[in-house]
Amino acid sequence: MTIAESFPTPWLFHEPQIMEWLKYVAGEEGKTWGSLHIAYYSDEDLLVVNRSYLQHDYYTDIITFDRCRGNRIHGDLAISVERIADHAQELGVPIGQEAARVHVHGFLHLCGYGDGTEKEKRTMRELEEKYMAEAARFGMTW
Repeated sequence: MTIAESFPTPWLFHEPQIMEWLKYVAGEEGKTWGSLHIAYYSDEDLLVVNRSYLQHDYYTDIITFDRCRGNRIHGDLAISVERIADHAQELGVPIGQEAARVHVHGFLHLCGYGDGTEKEKRTMRELEEKYMAEAARFGMTW
């Protein structure tokens, strides 16, 4: 796993905690660990990525690039630190909590979950909540 902090992150957990937590999620989902790259961006920089790779002209909190092979996890998470901060403020939750939710949301896409339909969104939210409840075991605090 590699984490590129090209944009400063204001939450209190770092690579070892994220890696152990997401490895746990992978195991719970019946996946094996391969590789994961996480990069943090400003809103404007992630908008460029969103336009370039997905032809979407809007801000987003995360883009997941799925390169999984069978049950082995391989992928990239591109995360907007500014979107996370804004969402945390809107929701009235600590920024670290929203950051953890975004990380696991993107990772669940690598585990094969979608969020295109209302049913998929419900499933995704339930899984986010399930794994968020386990996060403290891995040093994920907010």
